[in-house]
Amino acid sequence: MDYLMAIDLGSTSLKAVIYDLNGNIVSSAARPTEQITPDGHPEWVIWDPDQIWNGSAAAVKEAVAGIDDASQIKAVAVTGMGMDGVPVDSNGNHLYPFISWHDPRTAGQAKWWNENIGAEKTFAITGFPTWAITAAMRILWMKENEPEIMAKADKWLLIEDFLNNKLCGAIATDRSMASCMLLMDQAKHQWSGELLAASGIEGTLLPPILPSASVLGKISPQASALTGLSTETTVVLGGHDHICGTLPVGAYKPGSLFDIIGTWESVITTIPSPEMNDAIRQSAICIQSHVAGDCYAAWGGAPSGESLEWFRSQFGFQAEQKAKEEGNVWEHLLASLKDTAPGASGVMFLPHLSAAGCPITDPKSMGAFVGLSSTTTHADMLRAVIEGLNYQFLEIRTAMESGLNCCFDNIIVSGGGSQNEFWIQNKADMLGLQIEVSNVQEATSLGAAMLAGIGIGLYENLDQAYDRVKKPKKVYAPDLELTTKYQSLFEIYKSIYPALKPVSNSLFDRFKG
Repeated sequence: MDYLMAIDLGSTSLKAVIYDLNGNIVSSAARPTEQITPDGHPEWVIWDPDQIWNGSAAAVKEAVAGIDDASQIKAVAVTGMGMDGVPVDSNGNHLYPFISWHDPRTAGQAKWWNENIGAEKTFAITGFPTWAITAAMRILWMKENEPEIMAKADKWLLIEDFLNNKLCGAIATDRSMASCMLLMDQAKHQWSGELLAASGIEGTLLPPILPSASVLGKISPQASALTGLSTETTVVLGGHDHICGTLPVGAYKPGSLFDIIGTWESVITTIPSPEMNDAIRQSAICIQSHVAGDCYAAWGGAPSGESLEWFRSQFGFQAEQKAKEEGNVWEHLLASLKDTAPGASGVMFLPHLSAAGCPITDPKSMGAFVGLSSTTTHADMLRAVIEGLNYQFLEIRTAMESGLNCCFDNIIVSGGGSQNEFWIQNKADMLGLQIEVSNVQEATSLGAAMLAGIGIGLYENLDQAYDRVKKPKKVYAPDLELTTKYQSLFEIYKSIYPALKPVSNSLFDRFKG
């Protein structure tokens, strides 16, 4: 039997998943991603390249041990986080740790970029905001602070490209990952000469850009010894994790809106051409090359599930005590909502616990409950948190529809938050639209595995791959009476941020700045 493997490089774990051609998990394993704070720099965060490679190799080896014959794995593709990269010499040896996306050290480079190159010009070329975590800012920081290391650097490899190099020796990146460099011309799918010249970054430092599903080579003997993979297994270019996740749920087709709910909520749609207008830029929506052919992904994201985890950790003591006897914490917390009414008795929650990201961009905005009274209950506050997260989703959807001049009627939801039935039903009620919850396990990994299969011809194309792996979806129908009520409440919610902005900014400057 033929199998496909995906390696998913995440911020918390390094996963290896083996699938059959129908998208069923055959074997899997994981190792932790070890976050490191360097001595003398408590605010910095790095990944050790050796730990990333050895941890991934160990996870792969354990997954491979779960099947009869390693040669059954015909191809492997890598997916994962988008921004973190590393300089390597001409032999592929890393010269410095990965600077994690958690690490704030390049704020100064982002400020310089905006002052000297400009956010408008950058977005018009790349489709991305000038985030401090992009590879361009990390490269500039290295040139300024570690010039001797950069003098030895042959290439700057993003984390997926680094792993591909370890697996087969190839040097390349795919279009979705190249988008994260802040140096690619989205319309041309090539490095931007204008941005390279303006930033002083050498084009020779950057790897060739290829489409996802391109064949890179075979597993090297050295990688085979560490991973247990056969030297006959082909390495295929995968892509950025959340973009890969659109493939097995059918959201790679234009017209669908894909909502991935986790610690963050990423809202993604597929578009045929790069729409990089000013409305999109001002809403902090990114335009990124897709892993599906020549199309693009428009996406926005904001912290989401972290608000519920914060509520659980701070206010979930009673539920935790009950869970020791029966069930789990969330079963008891959500059970308390059965007696609450839509609108949470007038309580609203602004979910800016980690600032405002999209479509409002304000690093000084802070979370808030409004409408509290002496009759407010614990359950009212929990319901307000969930409703606040769904109002935030409505804001992102509205901004995308306005900026892209379209209307989304097909909503597909995935991720850990999709298992929270109250959350999803409330989202459907607010939207007034049917929501489909994907039953695909590990959508990101399966999307990468699909690209591996397309790359070596086990699937003729993406549509055939999707027909093979697709799973039934659970459908949530809206209560349209509640939709009308939430439409008026949404107008009130939208007034909270402007009203609190001066207060939040003042408090941030005094206590957080």
